[in-house]
Amino acid sequence: MMLIGWKKMYSDILKEFTYDGGKDRESAIILNSILKESDINEKLMSLVKDKIVLVIGSGPSLSDAIPKLKNYRKSIKIAADSSIKPLVENGIIPDIIVTDLDGDENTLRKIARTKAIFVVHAHGDNIGKLGFVKKIKNCIGTTQSIPFDKIQNFGGFTDGDRGVFLASHYNAKKIILFGMDFGDQIGKFSKTKKSERKTKLMKLKRGKLLLEWLSTFTKSELFTTSKPIKGFKKISYKELDIIITQNAFNTQS
Repeated sequence: MMLIGWKKMYSDILKEFTYDGGKDRESAIILNSILKESDINEKLMSLVKDKIVLVIGSGPSLSDAIPKLKNYRKSIKIAADSSIKPLVENGIIPDIIVTDLDGDENTLRKIARTKAIFVVHAHGDNIGKLGFVKKIKNCIGTTQSIPFDKIQNFGGFTDGDRGVFLASHYNAKKIILFGMDFGDQIGKFSKTKKSERKTKLMKLKRGKLLLEWLSTFTKSELFTTSKPIKGFKKISYKELDIIITQNAFNTQS
């Protein structure tokens, strides 16, 4: 099942970036052939439903966010793969990793056999990398085109905004963004080449537009500690501490 309205969003992405929808489909078919039947969907629902979920990107504000994230070890974390290396280096292992497999391979390899759930995205440019999925203990597959068999489509474009769409799909109570700035600066952790800067900024702009669209219909409460996004409440770390503390108290009561 696809989000209502996603077909139009995907069509716009294909046109803007001149992507080949057929290649996306081919990649999804290959990923589907590698994936094993599993109960990962049930695990994701158990992790996310009615929870406060922190979604982490690799924007410029990630450096400031990492010390705070260390304080929220019990909170559910979804991370875009470009943020994984600095997170792991600081002792933060995300519960869910949203990736198209272009992040730091050594870091991904380190946590591929842990209980972390990988949400691997198939698209026309990563067909040659899909074999890595065989090394992952817990994994589901996604596509931007029509979902089928073991391949799902939660919506979203970049790893970061796909993480937000995933949290919304599994009915998170609150979704709070870290290191997701969507501005005209590219975070140092994204490792973007100079020649790819223009395309990266276009992707960030598209990701922000998709999150603004999501905010018009999601049942999850949306917050950001990063740059303002329409439909997301901008909160300070102090306000965030209060939200996390209150949630912990309510959970124990």
